[in-house]
Amino acid sequence: MITIDNLAFSYGPLSVLENISMRIEPGSIYGLLGENGVGKTTLLTLLCGLKKPLAGSIDIDGRDPIKRQPSLLAELYYLPDEVAPVNASAYSFAKETGVFWKGFSLEKFVEVLHGFEVDENQKMNAMSAGQLKKTYISFALACNARYYFMDEPTNGLDIPSKAQFRSAITRYTAEDSVVVISTHQVRDLENIIDPVIILDKEEVLLNASLEEISSKLFFDYGMQINPDALYLERTPGGTIQVYPNSTGEESKVNIEALFNAVHSHKDVVKALFQ
Repeated sequence: MITIDNLAFSYGPLSVLENISMRIEPGSIYGLLGENGVGKTTLLTLLCGLKKPLAGSIDIDGRDPIKRQPSLLAELYYLPDEVAPVNASAYSFAKETGVFWKGFSLEKFVEVLHGFEVDENQKMNAMSAGQLKKTYISFALACNARYYFMDEPTNGLDIPSKAQFRSAITRYTAEDSVVVISTHQVRDLENIIDPVIILDKEEVLLNASLEEISSKLFFDYGMQINPDALYLERTPGGTIQVYPNSTGEESKVNIEALFNAVHSHKDVVKALFQ
């Protein structure tokens, strides 16, 4: 389990995160959402020890990532939004770099890469942006890490590749792994992320499973306007509305509508989930 307590970070005088606390449980694919500039990427880099907190602490199963212990690094993979076009074939890169992860499998790398329809013998600096991203995703999954922190992994992927990504994440990560995916492309990932974290600079607005969200908020796709709606969006077939679930009836969570409802009524939503 990952425990974050009163975490703070700033770039000089610019405060990015303040008093952030949350728990991240194993066996789930977390969607990390937030407006631009709230510190999603910063949080991921803090989790993998690439930055040092200004205050507060991060505990990953009894270990502090800032200490960069080899035992933790060998179980952790951070995939940034922008990846480097290495002057080597994908196969050579994976073979030479994979030794730093104790669970790395070259055979699994080739298998995942073929699922993305990328040739392992192709030079990485000759790949398109999408091919390069798929190569790094394949490498990440081949590391068989326990902790995955991914920043906008579907950026640069075409529509078929996004479906391949969803399939690969659910197929090639272990049941007890921790996966945190930061994204603005919620529609790309809404079928696989659960729970959902919505981050603000000074607090975690929401950290809840889809089951809990559905029990406390109702997502209405009908025509009749509800006066208690926290968010309403008109669609060609009617509306999408989000309002407090007073009847206990189940509904399908629309993560984009959820995000907008939370940001429109932060205090109301926080009170519902306390």
